[in-house]
Amino acid sequence: MDRAPLTPTEFASAVTAITGAFGDPTRRDIYLHVRELSEGVTATDTAARFDLHPNVARHHLDKLASGGYLEVEVARAEGASAGRPSKHYRVADPGTPLELPVRQDTVLVSLLGRALALLPHTEAERLAEEVGAEVGASMAAQLGPEDVQRSFRSALHTVADALTAHGFAARAEPDGDGRLRIVSEHCPFGGAPIEHPVICAVDRGLVRGMLGVLYGEAQTELSSSLPMGDDVCITDVTV
Repeated sequence: MDRAPLTPTEFASAVTAITGAFGDPTRRDIYLHVRELSEGVTATDTAARFDLHPNVARHHLDKLASGGYLEVEVARAEGASAGRPSKHYRVADPGTPLELPVRQDTVLVSLLGRALALLPHTEAERLAEEVGAEVGASMAAQLGPEDVQRSFRSALHTVADALTAHGFAARAEPDGDGRLRIVSEHCPFGGAPIEHPVICAVDRGLVRGMLGVLYGEAQTELSSSLPMGDDVCITDVTV
């Protein structure tokens, strides 16, 4: 029985959902850690516990809070009369059995694979990068005005931190010619890009979309990727 091709809207929805999926292993570990502590945690506590930049830890915690997994209480430390109040994150309902949506991730990856198989390669790649750019711009907009960078270098480091918060284990580093690039050691899409390398266009779009908000227009190109048989994914950036 033939299956009807996915529309561009269905394809875009699948890519967007996978990008924001809860299946990030670091985020899962953070959730399990918070679940064990009745007093809750702060971004600083979490950063120290998992060896993360505080901004990366905050992204994970806020993502869990926005999904209803954690609740947030804003308060100053006892005895403090000045300074920015700190956020404390606690499990929203400790009595609820632990159920993480692993099956949903599997369904979404399968849906994306179907979309890529049915769409022409050029169109699939264009849509994947376009959706990645839209999601990247949204991620950057959520960082807050204090994180908007004027320096390209600092903007790229912010992009790497945000990508790490979404499961890419990314860092910004110079290449052999002194130019900067994003190196990702983990792919949150699992094995899907091995079967469908066009998914890597999402990575390029994410970097381009974030930089568009944090710094300005940029061109991105993937020079190394797991589907190519490389050990890491490398996104070269030109501004």
